[in-house]
Amino acid sequence: MPLDIQDDAIAGQAEAQRDAYVADVKAHSGKDEAHPVGHLESGVRVKPETSDDDFVAPTEDDLATLRRVPEKLPWTTYAIAFCELAERFSYYGCVQVFQNFIQQPRPAGNRAGAGGADNQSGALGEGQQAATGLTTFNTFWVYCMPILGAYLADTRWGRFKTICIAVFIALVGHVLLIVSSIPTVLDHPDGAMACFAVAIVVMGVGTGWFKSSVSPLIAEQVNGSKQSVQTLKTGERVIVDPVLTISRIFMYFYLFINIGALGGQLGMSFAEKYVGFWLAYTLPTIVFALCVPVLMFGSKYYVKTPPSGSVLGECLRLWSFATKGRWTLNPIALMKNMRADDFWENAKPSKQSAETKPRWMTFDDAWVDEVRRGFKACTVFLWFPLYWLTYNQITNNLVSQAATMEVNGLPNEVVSNLDPFALVILIPLFDLFLYPALRKAGINFTPLKKIALGFLTGALAMVWSAVVQHYIYKTSQCGKNAASCYDINGDGIADLGATGKEDGAVYVPAPLNVWIQSGAYILIAVSEILASITGLEYAFSKAPKSMRSLVMSMFLFTSAIAAALQQAFIALSSDPNLVWNYTVFGVLAFLGFIGFVWAFRKLDSQEDALNQLDAGEVHAVEASESSHHEKA
Repeated sequence: MPLDIQDDAIAGQAEAQRDAYVADVKAHSGKDEAHPVGHLESGVRVKPETSDDDFVAPTEDDLATLRRVPEKLPWTTYAIAFCELAERFSYYGCVQVFQNFIQQPRPAGNRAGAGGADNQSGALGEGQQAATGLTTFNTFWVYCMPILGAYLADTRWGRFKTICIAVFIALVGHVLLIVSSIPTVLDHPDGAMACFAVAIVVMGVGTGWFKSSVSPLIAEQVNGSKQSVQTLKTGERVIVDPVLTISRIFMYFYLFINIGALGGQLGMSFAEKYVGFWLAYTLPTIVFALCVPVLMFGSKYYVKTPPSGSVLGECLRLWSFATKGRWTLNPIALMKNMRADDFWENAKPSKQSAETKPRWMTFDDAWVDEVRRGFKACTVFLWFPLYWLTYNQITNNLVSQAATMEVNGLPNEVVSNLDPFALVILIPLFDLFLYPALRKAGINFTPLKKIALGFLTGALAMVWSAVVQHYIYKTSQCGKNAASCYDINGDGIADLGATGKEDGAVYVPAPLNVWIQSGAYILIAVSEILASITGLEYAFSKAPKSMRSLVMSMFLFTSAIAAALQQAFIALSSDPNLVWNYTVFGVLAFLGFIGFVWAFRKLDSQEDALNQLDAGEVHAVEASESSHHEKA
């Protein structure tokens, strides 16, 4: 399974930080070249007891002339990043083999489900439709959980305690996965399936809660949030820039994610194929268990922010207040009322009289503008489920498609690793060459334009997949039943259906090399850079600081909506309907491209204005804290 949107988001967050840095530099000097970034330096160490008030703020002359460098990262950031590496290794290592575990039957002569060089690995033999349904449910469940996890971290437990609880829950889920894959349990497929279903529910809770807190926790380990002037041992005066520090943190964090994910995906594919599923589930569990001593040892050293309350209640109350008098049964009039220019303007505190102003309205007009910007970002996200429908194919149906072609001794999941490999190569190319070239040419490639093009690229990936599937059906000896084509003891070809359960049956693939899938995975990787990473960048840059976790969790939730929608198309996820499966999702993504461009043609012109709304964030925090104290 490739890197998911939560992990691609790290690159988007780092890019947003870099954009903020460039904008600040240009505001003072007019050109970025005047300030070497210093990313290759060791950084400047800041004493742990140093607060923002102790920092020497740079003057205008300092901002125009001094070199900017990041703060030296404390060892606690690397410890937390290691936990993320272990968690991603375990999650992706397990999820990578889910499709084969559920869909394919156990090969003859191997009770652990290993296919070896000459056969297809499998365990439960429930068919592609059931496998796609369960993996789609897993995606839905995992992306629902961050919202609850973020709420619990913000209001009750704090991020560190939430992570510790999440690790324990996820470990229980991993142990259940191992139990479901033990050969004696696989001898009773119904019991193994029940155990597996419980395992993915439990593991999904732990995974979602972990992911909602780990990236904010690692960012909290650095000291300063303001620019400060420091003197190096060489005597040079520099500006320690928190923007560069956060950018460096997320870049290293993304590196650790890639190391863990790729190690888990590649390693467990071969463990499944040549040893069995019990090993493919046991090794990730062992690696994930390493989080426990790391968290315990560093507990007294980590910077832990106590829960301070959630702004969700404040935002919903403000939105409800703004909708008063606008409700109608006429859907056209309702949409017009909700999108009226004065929708948020009339809800500002300055517009209220002493008699009509609610007690909870403790913020100022600037914060209302920030909430407006956050809600506009969320309306952009409403279109994303149409994109995720195409992206989600690489976790299930495209894995199954690979199993119907010649793999030449490789696990059929190996091709899916082209997606993260392509991301690792393409992200720097886009960031360092393509985007700067477009800016130099005077082309304003705004985030909304990137997202729209990402929809189109995702649709093209589905066109590629549909064409490959057409040729699989055309060349397979079983025609449109290519996924259930077996040779019975060398006596001839037969269609054994979804289970393929007959002694001595060996799967017969279509005479096509599995690497012809490459185009689909590369196109999807490009679409991720344009749509997925930019979507998280958009959420990060448009939301107030006090609302970033909330807006990002809303963006992630769109993937859960897509997984729920995909359940409606499960009937297409099996022979002989797979060409239609990819065609339908490609058409939906293309319609999403057209609709997205039309719906946000005006909002795209407001990009610069929305980015200037930085005031009022402190008031949002004060309002949230006030509400929290009232509840206490």
